[in-house]
Amino acid sequence: MADSVFNSALNEFLRYLTDVRQVSQHTISNYRRDLTRFIQFLESQKLKAWERVDAGHIRFFSAYLKRQNLSSKSIQRNLSACRSLFSYLNKENICKTNPAQAVSAPKADRKLPGTFDADQINALLDFIPEDWIEFRDKAIMELFYSSGLRLSELVSLNVQDLDLRSGQLVVTGKGQKTRALPIGRHAVSALQDWIEQRPLDSGHALFTTQQGQRLKQRSVQERLKHWAMKQGISGNLHPHKLRHSFASHMLESSSDLRAVQELLGHEDISTTQIYTHLDFQHLAQVYDNAHPRAKRSKK
Repeated sequence: MADSVFNSALNEFLRYLTDVRQVSQHTISNYRRDLTRFIQFLESQKLKAWERVDAGHIRFFSAYLKRQNLSSKSIQRNLSACRSLFSYLNKENICKTNPAQAVSAPKADRKLPGTFDADQINALLDFIPEDWIEFRDKAIMELFYSSGLRLSELVSLNVQDLDLRSGQLVVTGKGQKTRALPIGRHAVSALQDWIEQRPLDSGHALFTTQQGQRLKQRSVQERLKHWAMKQGISGNLHPHKLRHSFASHMLESSSDLRAVQELLGHEDISTTQIYTHLDFQHLAQVYDNAHPRAKRSKK
């Protein structure tokens, strides 16, 4: 990194993050990459001092990133890094303003996975387990679709989190917040079968390897891909797609957005509105049944 007033300040900022804030090396690497790009942009604008950087330059930088085909999420991260850097420069009296503070990041693209329809779900789960791995995998897939769990929530489950007699479980989600969820009868049956097959020395973990160790997220993802191929399911099968299918099917059947929000563990209902969707046929049916002037008169 060539020596300049910009690069010197960046090095000091990264040292501050490492020594004082004790930020992880992964985060430091991201800051270094994003802010090096920012400094290269400033130098291309013939700027030589932090005081000369204004909100217009930050907006131009954001537009430049967009032209480089960076995603909205990446642009947001770059602008956040700029705000953090200028906050540090203000604290060190290197400059007096934070021009990045006035610049809004573009809205993130909310790309959602497609869903499986009910027939595809049935085809995926229509098999009789033949060994302990298959009992485990079927219980995992049934529970994903039954209760709409996140992958991190599923792998962190312990046996004592389940109450199969009453058909419910307690899960710890984002922000360490717990919520109680119902378990469907097919998932209850699959879980009962798995628990009978589960290695005796598995400790508290619900889903384990053959050695009794807690199953890792990556292993679950790989097993879902295996079953998609084995059952002839087209499309990429991953945990989030099963969660999305659960949410969509629940909303299509119930139209109860608040209930689906609670089941998914969303803080904000707007997240649920984006995460779930009603197909047009269902919307049209609701419209025809509910709107006073949509109903056709009987002749």
